Amino acid sequence: MAESTPEGSPESLLPHLGRNPREQAGFVNPAIHRGSTVVFDTLEECVGAHDIDFKDGPYTYGLLGTPVERELEAAMARLDGGEGSVVLGSGLAAVTVALAANLSAGDHLLMVDSCYWPIRKYCDDFLGRMGVETTYYEPMIGAGIEDLFRENTRVLFMESPGSRTFEVQDVPSMAAVAREQDATTIIDNTWATPLNFRPIEHGVDLVVHALTKYVAGHSDVMLGAVVARNREHWDRVKATAMDLGHGCSPDDAWLGLRGLRTLGVRLRHQEEVALQVAQWLLERPEVAEVRHPGLETCPGHEFFKRDFDGGSGLFSVVLHPMDDDALARLVEGMQYFKMGYSWGGFESLLLPFDPIEYRVDMDWPHSGPCLRISIGLERSEDLIRDLEAGLERAKNKP
Repeated sequence: MAESTPEGSPESLLPHLGRNPREQAGFVNPAIHRGSTVVFDTLEECVGAHDIDFKDGPYTYGLLGTPVERELEAAMARLDGGEGSVVLGSGLAAVTVALAANLSAGDHLLMVDSCYWPIRKYCDDFLGRMGVETTYYEPMIGAGIEDLFRENTRVLFMESPGSRTFEVQDVPSMAAVAREQDATTIIDNTWATPLNFRPIEHGVDLVVHALTKYVAGHSDVMLGAVVARNREHWDRVKATAMDLGHGCSPDDAWLGLRGLRTLGVRLRHQEEVALQVAQWLLERPEVAEVRHPGLETCPGHEFFKRDFDGGSGLFSVVLHPMDDDALARLVEGMQYFKMGYSWGGFESLLLPFDPIEYRVDMDWPHSGPCLRISIGLERSEDLIRDLEAGLERAKNKP
């Protein structure tokens, strides 16, 4: 496993986590072990492979882990303050494995209504067919979540800030209620990363990350992780991943570690530029609302100030009503911003969306289009100039 790392801020740990030059002939990056088969010297070792410690014990089969995967797992656990983590092939896999590990037929799930839309599909379709009932709750419910618990409620799932609409939840209060109800808490912390929010410190049991986004950072890998508060939760997640045949490519794990090294400097730039762009958009006459947790007008801003050490480069803007042709003129002629469904990479992206299409019961006061904005590594003045030109194109018919 990795060499001992110094004590310090999470950002200062990034260049040192998940590496052991003494075991790599002095090279600063770990080697990639590509393979399925692990051979054993004795019959005892071969037969005993079924009962080894899959977290820290000997390696037995490629699907169950390789050295570079364990390095990434140890790094994520250290950053999040957990007992251990499990890396998987995508952020979606991280969420579904965490849910499957803690739900059975006849159970009840409390799912935040602002969740990532593929998770909603998983709850409605897959979990529904497996006999799990899902209740979607309003993101800003806070400690009022207690009223929605049932005798069979086993999991409370949070995503803070919410996907696309960016409500920041009162995580400590909600986690405390769930603990009283003997329910497992899971949160999607992809937006903030462990550098800016560490949910385990606020009472959460399992933290899921789409490492595809900010951690990998280069738009070239699909990767996820589940970080567990304690060994009991880790064992449950790892067993479920094994049962479902989920694993992680060692090449992808290596790319995740590569991205982790520069996460701090990238995230600091993206956070700074995103806030500058968001504040500029606030003054534009075409804009009805800006949903950025760092702005006082964003739902849950008080929880952001209380619980987070910083933000990231993802937020949304709500425009005043315009027709489809105007919206197309806005988004199709951009120089820096491109349209795409991912975020957290080096490039800036726009994504038009309508929150009403995927929310159960949302009091949404706007009728104009929404744009999710992911800030990359460009300078703020260039991105602002690009958005300004797009807003002007939207107003002027050809």
